[in-house]
Amino acid sequence: MQINSKITPCLWFDDQAEAAAQFYTSVFRNSKIVHISRYGDAGQEIHGQPAGTVMTVSFALDGQLFTALNGGPAFKFNEAISFQVFCDTQEEVDNYWQKLSAGGDETAQQCGWLKDKYGVSWQIIPHVLIELLNHPDAATSQRVTTAMLQMKKIEIDELKRAAAS
Repeated sequence: MQINSKITPCLWFDDQAEAAAQFYTSVFRNSKIVHISRYGDAGQEIHGQPAGTVMTVSFALDGQLFTALNGGPAFKFNEAISFQVFCDTQEEVDNYWQKLSAGGDETAQQCGWLKDKYGVSWQIIPHVLIELLNHPDAATSQRVTTAMLQMKKIEIDELKRAAAS
């Protein structure tokens, strides 16, 4: 896997960076942990972490580079940032939904959005949803929007039924 990312998202965790990176690389094919760096003695008066504990984990999900940082409890994830996963089939939608939503906040599931067990927000989006939302017939697009707003996980067949009715 060649990685040529110019921009890399950095995810701030309290102390779960390595576990999260291992989880995410297990969900997406063509993924791997690239490097783990550890806190040393330098700067201990600032970061307060014991030497040898994980500081950052560099990992790639299907070729997209990410960094996970164990930065302490100062910041938490929220819905202002999410990662979109585009899917071709219902099977793909179901697979990512099942894996990423396991242990996550069920109250955060709406319109293809979910929060995983680490609090990171994801959008599991079938390509057909985008096509139907941008349909040249405004009535078709509105029916699809209405159907989507009733869903947690996106169901492709229901979208197509809404578009055709």
